[in-house]
Amino acid sequence: MFSINPNRIRRIVGVSAAALLFLTLTAFAQEDPDPNSPTPILLSQNDSTRALAVYDSGNKRAALPRSAETAFRLDRKIVLYASNIVLMDGEDASAFRINVEDAQGRSYRFPVLDVKPVKGVDGLYAFTVLLRNEAGFWGQPAEDGDVLIALTWRGLASNRVRLGLGTTGGAIKDDHATAPTLRGKDEPGEGPTNELVGYRYSGDRKRFLEQAAFGPTVALDQRIRRIGLRTWLAEQFEAPYPSLNNPYPNLPLKSTNINAAPPAGCGTRPEPTTLEYRICTRDYYSMYPVQKWFYTEALYGDTQLRHRVAWALAQMWVVAAPETQQASWMIAYHQILSQNAFGNYKTLMREMTLNPAMGNYLDMVRSTRQNPNENYARELMQLFTIGLFMMNQDGTLQRDGSNNPIPTYDQNTVNNLTKVLTGWTFCNTGCVNSLPGLVNYKDPLILNQANHDVTAKTLLVYPGAVNQNIPPNLNGNTELNLAIDNIFYHPNVAPFVGKYLIQHLVTSNPTPAYVGRVSAVFNNNGLGVRGDMKAVVRAVLLDPEARGDAKTDPNYGKLREPVQMVTNVARHFDVKSANLGGPSDGVVNGLAAPIGQSAFVAPTVFNFYPPDYIIPGTSLPGPEFAIMTTSTSIGRANLLNSMVYSQINVGENTPAGTKLDFAEMQALAAADPTCNRLLDVLNQRMMNSTMSAEMRNSILTAVTSIASTNPLARAQSAVYLVATSSQYQIQR
Repeated sequence: MFSINPNRIRRIVGVSAAALLFLTLTAFAQEDPDPNSPTPILLSQNDSTRALAVYDSGNKRAALPRSAETAFRLDRKIVLYASNIVLMDGEDASAFRINVEDAQGRSYRFPVLDVKPVKGVDGLYAFTVLLRNEAGFWGQPAEDGDVLIALTWRGLASNRVRLGLGTTGGAIKDDHATAPTLRGKDEPGEGPTNELVGYRYSGDRKRFLEQAAFGPTVALDQRIRRIGLRTWLAEQFEAPYPSLNNPYPNLPLKSTNINAAPPAGCGTRPEPTTLEYRICTRDYYSMYPVQKWFYTEALYGDTQLRHRVAWALAQMWVVAAPETQQASWMIAYHQILSQNAFGNYKTLMREMTLNPAMGNYLDMVRSTRQNPNENYARELMQLFTIGLFMMNQDGTLQRDGSNNPIPTYDQNTVNNLTKVLTGWTFCNTGCVNSLPGLVNYKDPLILNQANHDVTAKTLLVYPGAVNQNIPPNLNGNTELNLAIDNIFYHPNVAPFVGKYLIQHLVTSNPTPAYVGRVSAVFNNNGLGVRGDMKAVVRAVLLDPEARGDAKTDPNYGKLREPVQMVTNVARHFDVKSANLGGPSDGVVNGLAAPIGQSAFVAPTVFNFYPPDYIIPGTSLPGPEFAIMTTSTSIGRANLLNSMVYSQINVGENTPAGTKLDFAEMQALAAADPTCNRLLDVLNQRMMNSTMSAEMRNSILTAVTSIASTNPLARAQSAVYLVATSSQYQIQR
């Protein structure tokens, strides 16, 4: 049993006795819940695969109908029935969706308007559904026959049943092995089952380590199996960062003129073609040291969670090369992200506002009362905190009487916030890192009050707005604090930040219910604290929509971004140096860069991909798909080919090189010429034990076509085919 040392906990949190008790109860004492929600069963009519459905009569009491309709008109409300559901307190219709497919293979989504229990039958609920596609690419379905519908909940999809639109019939076929699910009065039948392979909750742990870390390893999976998710999270929240054997690179500031004599303090002035010049450029005037450090921490670091959350935040609070000229500037920026990843979001807002790299990247350092620049003021609101439109706490848009989204701010708000942010400049004298003749990109910006606009300002307007009006003639530091509070207490911040973290860690298409639960924790961590990032991260990762051995909703999950695809595969196969004599040097950014993601070199302030990107031909949000093109899809296969069949050799920029170690997989292939054991292990480790029979048979055929006398080639082929599969490309 896990023992609690109160003194140790008190040192960790450094807060009141009430906070200590809360941490003890939530982080240590609670056992991990069963991660698997029951799979919902959508009821059909007796001896039929047609939905048990009726038009909505407005009856406030739910009961199974004595008779059912067979066909329905669009834009009407109907009631469907589903069993095998256990709702949490407060869980409502926003946790459910109805996915629809027509005979042409087109997909739609009908909104669920209400859910209420059916009297007298535990786990049986009535769902009021509007027959109108809420956001689909294909417009509205036609009233020309049957469609197949499924109810989705917490990443799980029910069985699919028929629903007639306008009329019944048509070319669409039932799914294989579909059977009626209402065999008698009040007697639901069996729905779909998940036939999983592996020890208890193994799939959920693998999924967790893809969400909370840069990929699973055997050792880390075994540790979480022993101690549980909550205890591991508690350990990660207190662990020193970066890992003790991989500190941040300690790089001095250099001249912004690389051709200065001597060139940026690199010794005597060499010619640009010499090795000395190349090394100087690489180590100070490129992102090479940061990328090398970043990947080393991702591949081997013990503090995976903070590194993972900081990487997500780095794609929200974007600072990038080449505008960020030197690695030392980027390190000072990343330290703010990592220090505040488990702190308070308001502190992150203020410290990032005064970070020199951010001040340079979005021009705040050049914004004065005589020459104001609105770039940072605009992006602080649009990209970092509240977004463009008013949201409900579940992330859905608020709309006016004409059904138009309601803007969060206007140009006048931008102008006023810009005035607040005037007068800040580099601390080139008097600070810890100030050096003669160099621009200080390490210490926070300082205020030159003479360049600050001291007129009155009007900031964000919202119900109960904090510091909406700033009086004239205040000090710029005071105004900054007032403005940060004005933004921080805006109701949009909770759903904006919560949904962003869900999308980057768990799934691109979370239900409003999931967003709402995370927003509630952002607003109040249970102790009355707003913006507690530990509580928010815990809520994101332990939510029932995140947990579970298998997720069967086809719209659940996220495309693996290139950085994580590299690290996920590398960590699965004991990544080492090129000669397998020690760890990789971490110089692997060149694998991900050609397919759209060079770490710390985002092309715009909108990151490598916009957070609201919709996958073409669908209504599904899928940010990472913005960099999934014909070219990069081929590049993904090439990347994996390089990782599996080749290596990064030792060279000028790769002191140790990188190679995957397939010794274990090779031994499996050698011990079992059928390769079934090899496929079992790859299924469990890489696919969360969800590999389809069709996929397994195809891979097995390809692998066993290779001579059994070459087990390494068999192992490599199996790994390559799994990693390049569409199933693996989606983190689910």
